Amino acid sequence: MRWWDIAPVLELELRLFPEDAWSAGMFWSELAEAHSGGTRHYTVATAADGSIVGYAGLMAVAGEGDVQTIAVDERHQGAGLGTALLTDLIREAARRECAELLLEVRVDNPRAQRLYERHGFEPVGIRRGYYQPANVDALVMRLDVPSTDSTDPKDIEDTRHG
Repeated sequence: MRWWDIAPVLELELRLFPEDAWSAGMFWSELAEAHSGGTRHYTVATAADGSIVGYAGLMAVAGEGDVQTIAVDERHQGAGLGTALLTDLIREAARRECAELLLEVRVDNPRAQRLYERHGFEPVGIRRGYYQPANVDALVMRLDVPSTDSTDPKDIEDTRHG
């Protein structure tokens, strides 16, 4: 994600999360830390026409990662974009040597909870009234991040030949 993506991301954010959408300033703040050596990693998913149909962000500090946001346009849900975005965040957390990855998800969003569970996240607690102004609780979920040395051997390119 780059600064020029903020306007279309914000449009999607407002449509998907009308009650508790992030502001443009929040996205600008996050992207200010998304540089080499920074604490953030943000990515977007685009459709064939170049339009942004999803986005995700990670904060990684002192060996701990936190999924800041993840969203997929409702017209593109069910096509694997959520999995692709989440996989990108997990890989980046491993690259940044995070031991664990945490996230909050609305208790009334079972679809997102299932996505996280499929990737190995487990519930660890509840944050009462986390989502405001709707006063909706958040389910806190945690994943032990595999180190990059424990990557599945079939994902490692064989460099002995060549």
